[in-house]
Amino acid sequence: MISCQNVARHELIGLDVLVAGASNPSQGGMSGRIIDETRNLVVLQTETGIKKVPKNGSIFRSRLPDNSLVEIHGSALILAPEKRLKRA
Repeated sequence: MISCQNVARHELIGLDVLVAGASNPSQGGMSGRIIDETRNLVVLQTETGIKKVPKNGSIFRSRLPDNSLVEIHGSALILAPEKRLKRA
């Protein structure tokens, strides 16, 4: 089960997130559902369309299924998703 302690080792697709901080000021405050992820990008479905947000320099906030609020630093996610999921 996904929790605050293990969120970086879980699948992020499907999470609703808020971009709480970003190296690109126009992306700060953006919110949407993660629909895809690459080594360096998170792809969000927002109300205005699909947006690509670089992981490096971004901070993502999400409410997990157990209702806890988690802040994820994108730099901790820079790895191909399939490799990150295998990490111990």
